[in-house]
Amino acid sequence: MTTPFPFTAVVGQDDLRLALLLNAVSPAVGGVLVRGEKGTAKSTAVRALSALLPEVAVVPGCRFSCDPAAPDPACPDGPHETGPGAQRPARMVELPVGASEDRLVGALDIERALAEGVKAFEPGLLADAHRGILYVDEVNLLHDHLVDLLLDAAAMGASYVEREGVSVRHAARFLLVGTMNPEEGELRPQLLDRFGLTVEVAASREPDQRVEVVRRRLAYDDDPAGFTVRWADEESAVRAQIIAARKLLPSVRLGDGALRQIAATCAAFEVDGMRADIVMARTATTLAAWAGRTDVLAEDVRQAALLALPHRRRRNPFDAPGLDENKLDETLEEFAEQEPEQGPDDDPDPDGGPDGPEGGGGQQPPESDSDGPQGDDAGARPEAGEGGEPQPSGTGSGEQQPVRASEPFRTKALSVPGIGEGAAGRRSRARTEHGRTTGAKRPQGALTKLHLAATIQAAAPHQLARGRSGRGLVVRRDDLRQATREGREGNLVLFVVDASGSMAARQRMSAVKGAVLSLLLDAYQRRDKVGLVTFRGASADVALPPTSSVDAAAVRLESLPTGGRTPLAAGLLKAHDVLRVERLRDPARRALVVLVTDGRATGGPEPVALAGRAARLFAADGVASVVVDCETGPVRLGLAGQLAGELEGTAVTLDELRADSIAGLVKDVQRRAA
Repeated sequence: MTTPFPFTAVVGQDDLRLALLLNAVSPAVGGVLVRGEKGTAKSTAVRALSALLPEVAVVPGCRFSCDPAAPDPACPDGPHETGPGAQRPARMVELPVGASEDRLVGALDIERALAEGVKAFEPGLLADAHRGILYVDEVNLLHDHLVDLLLDAAAMGASYVEREGVSVRHAARFLLVGTMNPEEGELRPQLLDRFGLTVEVAASREPDQRVEVVRRRLAYDDDPAGFTVRWADEESAVRAQIIAARKLLPSVRLGDGALRQIAATCAAFEVDGMRADIVMARTATTLAAWAGRTDVLAEDVRQAALLALPHRRRRNPFDAPGLDENKLDETLEEFAEQEPEQGPDDDPDPDGGPDGPEGGGGQQPPESDSDGPQGDDAGARPEAGEGGEPQPSGTGSGEQQPVRASEPFRTKALSVPGIGEGAAGRRSRARTEHGRTTGAKRPQGALTKLHLAATIQAAAPHQLARGRSGRGLVVRRDDLRQATREGREGNLVLFVVDASGSMAARQRMSAVKGAVLSLLLDAYQRRDKVGLVTFRGASADVALPPTSSVDAAAVRLESLPTGGRTPLAAGLLKAHDVLRVERLRDPARRALVVLVTDGRATGGPEPVALAGRAARLFAADGVASVVVDCETGPVRLGLAGQLAGELEGTAVTLDELRADSIAGLVKDVQRRAA
């Protein structure tokens, strides 16, 4: 067995270590989500924590780790008699990204359940993690339905397995820790909220600290056992502090003043629901116990807010998590001395309460340069020339400075026609493990979703030959039928954006970026992968290879410069190459190309004909496409519509997209029959 790196030997990462230790003292805090770049000791710290947890007493032979002092009366291996039990180390169970639902929650033997009426249950990882640690690396890449099951079990302290009327329940109380790299995609806000605490980690920029990290890691790699022995005293001291804090925790008093500060802080930062208040209260109480105190102080409330609130303030995937510490200090100070009891006519804050001047409907919008579309006149002039505005000094070669995107808006669904078999999502129709039942088939491998009616129909003709004499149905393996289901899949939405001079007017490019930003938000909600190809000047670039991180796409879009000629063919060929490579990596994921352009093609010999030939490559491959026509002005050439015809896709104007009228045009992207 590999010797884990000592927890106390981790250099820096104070917030990460504190959050893990608080959950070790009180799992009721709700777990930890660790966000940060790769190589920042996220996994090392989590794996090291298990060695600090005190041993647990379990009922001998119980697969569900029941406490012998208070065994679970509903334990599938029970009932158990109370007794001394056996001691064993607390477990740390890792949930791999590719785990199945049955591996997570456990599996029932459907054949025995039907034929013998017995609950033959094989425990899953949730049962293994009971009274220990459940660690999910790259939790943002885990399928949504698995994350839902995981967080439900963590919240309820129990796991429920239901299979065609046969149910099993067992206790599942564990310390939940997830790690993720935000560059690879975000968790949905609903799932973020279910983690009690969150910590942002980053590598130190201090040379001395980096030197110490390398020194300790090399020493550990050379002699893991010897390195661990050298840190044994520090490990024992922290383990003893955890035990002492657990004993002190029931005696900690959370006074009305601290509760009022907690409530005021959550209100000031406008977090949704009441979970934040509850988590902050539990965290502040645990912080006091960790410090050896029986009273919660303002410093405990402040630290609890820094750990429990940042991830609950995100309104959309483009909002950066974080907390304004100055505002936090002002709120805590404002409510530090107030009495908890006040009359009904008393106004605790005549200036507007903890929301301050930022609350209510009178807030001014963010500073804007009126880049949104204000009519056709604004976008008509630049089409004659490659620009349309005075060139800022220092940009050179007709390049314009990046402009801000206009406000994003809600778009209607774009979908790829037909039925796919890609990763679960929310965009296009697909055969999936979850969704409505559409039929039945013989299972290939382990049976996961039983089609009961089809199974009975397959077994019924053979009952006499099998010697059936009682009421029970004689079922054999060959009779079992797997339910086929139809749900939704996520697609690869590849944005191909014209950044040439004909698009460079500030108002038009701001509107274009706003439209793409809106579609990116839609892609985030539908669990798509996204990519970004831009073309301008003499070439095309892959601004963002296909990724699950919509945040990264939004950042690249915001900094997109414009200017120069319009190498439309180069942009299409680059996009075609991106799709070719991605099909090799993920052949089941279907693509939707969103081409944002006015349809112009300049530069090189026969640029229009070359662009048409490049577009026909997409049609030959059967790639679904949408052309967002950005041409404006009283005179329109209709080039984007012609390009959509070459792509065998659909064209929609930018105004139609902004007016939210895209539904009828793009809801089902039609492809010409082969």
